[in-house]
Amino acid sequence: MPTIQQVFQNTRRRDRLVAGALFFATAIFVVWQNSRVAVLWDLSYLLDTSWRIALGQMPYRDFPLVHPPLTFLIQAALMRILGRHYFVVILYAALAGGFGTVLAWRIILRILRDRVSMESMAWPVSLLLAAPLCVVGIYSIYPHPIYDCDCALAVLLSIFLLQRCLSGESTGWIGAAVAGTTAVLPVFFKQNIGVPFLIVVIAGLLALLGTSLWAKDNTALPQRSFLLKLLASVFGALAVGLTLIQISAGLGNYLHWTVQFATQRRLPGVSDMLAVYVQPSFVWTLPCLGCGPVLLSTRLSRHRQSWITGAWITGTLLAVAPFVASLIYLFFQYDADERADNLLALWPLLLLAAGVVAFIELRKGVTVRSLTPFWVLAAIHGTFLSQQLWGSTYAIWPLLMILVACMLASFSSPSSRAVRMLAVVIGATFLVCGGLYAVSLERLKYVQAPDGELLRRATLPALRGMATRGPFLADFEELIQFAEREIPLNDCILLLPGEEPFYFATGRVPQFPVQIFDRTTDPYSADELMAEARRRGIRWVVVKTRLQSNADPLPERAETLALLAREFVLYRRLAGYDVYLRR
Repeated sequence: MPTIQQVFQNTRRRDRLVAGALFFATAIFVVWQNSRVAVLWDLSYLLDTSWRIALGQMPYRDFPLVHPPLTFLIQAALMRILGRHYFVVILYAALAGGFGTVLAWRIILRILRDRVSMESMAWPVSLLLAAPLCVVGIYSIYPHPIYDCDCALAVLLSIFLLQRCLSGESTGWIGAAVAGTTAVLPVFFKQNIGVPFLIVVIAGLLALLGTSLWAKDNTALPQRSFLLKLLASVFGALAVGLTLIQISAGLGNYLHWTVQFATQRRLPGVSDMLAVYVQPSFVWTLPCLGCGPVLLSTRLSRHRQSWITGAWITGTLLAVAPFVASLIYLFFQYDADERADNLLALWPLLLLAAGVVAFIELRKGVTVRSLTPFWVLAAIHGTFLSQQLWGSTYAIWPLLMILVACMLASFSSPSSRAVRMLAVVIGATFLVCGGLYAVSLERLKYVQAPDGELLRRATLPALRGMATRGPFLADFEELIQFAEREIPLNDCILLLPGEEPFYFATGRVPQFPVQIFDRTTDPYSADELMAEARRRGIRWVVVKTRLQSNADPLPERAETLALLAREFVLYRRLAGYDVYLRR
């Protein structure tokens, strides 16, 4: 018989192997995704903004920025340390994606292990739920570094550390300070995700504190002293973050751009948010997902009589029906857009089910396990404030799988066969359907990737590793070569709409406050834009004529070009750009 120490060592070795496999599978998939697509618009915003910061320009004060700073600060630090290399950008996304999958798996495993009746099956079920994250992880669908993905990683890290601390694994100030700080970090990655998450985390900690004060038996709850330390750490970290912003960029500037301006330009209406929960498939999927788990949770499912066994089988079939239907749909529908809609319809279904289960579990008592789904639901619905269901889910699939784990762990006396069957079917659904969704690049259809076009790779040193279909990279490199030959290094340049990481690629200093122009980021009207260009001494204007984006992002293009013609003359016409010089 193996000793307890040998079993523990074997378990730890097995967990390390699984963590390594999940990490590298996710990272390799992210690298592969980046090897076949480059979204120039998003890369321009990320890389040129980060390059400005690396050069010492201060966001919110020296130039407008509608997002919190941490994603840009990370990329700026990498540029300062390692230089301007696109492969560093890819490597960062791959490492962050792998780390996110491992964190999600550990969170799922702890949720399942916390339920005594599920301890024996926690490991295989957690693996079944985590495996799909290799292809739908935080950086698997959208493969470039961006704030939503970084914020999702910060949320996962926060939940992971809160679980560890509140389960009694750490009771000192260091553990409280680290967990409290990570709870605040999402606020400074993406405001619409981080703020709701932080509010619900604070509410949960206060609920735990109140329960520990009034409960007759509070031995299963975190120590009151530690909860106070954790709350103090949360508010302390938030105060430090806001103080640093005040000292550097000015809190007023920060709130103007990230709250006032961003809300005016992007916040959806209530009807748009509720539209997420209007799905035709609810006619049959809601009854199935509602009745199936109810049958499996009753005492009837634990007996062996034949008619009771029939109830168990019926409950299992009802619960898995929506997921099996999504798999079957693949054989009848070959359109990537229709397949994506079918897969994404599972989101509101699972969110509703998770919300109901979360409130039922909360009625049994305020615990770390009963609070976790509320933290996750807050982050998910905060994410929807940006681009609702279709546009916002690309980075938060790990959060959805955590909710699935919470629901599986909620069965009062679960049948191991039923739970394993549910885990197998749900895991297979998200692995197959989610994998096809990611591989098809359906979420990136807002840019052109012409069918039949060869995959073209960048040749300039700073852009090595960048690849996409169409003529866009060749056009961009022609512009860079033209600028090196004919535009003096210190001349001021304005790029319209700015759909390329020009300053990152060339190392030039951006001298206009805005480098990409769309409704979300551009505060200028056409008249104000040209007046600002005059005031800044802009000598060159580069207008992109062959856009990678399907829709023209430049507001008031006709008015802007008409005003441009009064002060600038066409100097050179390149394959994808018109270059103007001031008269």
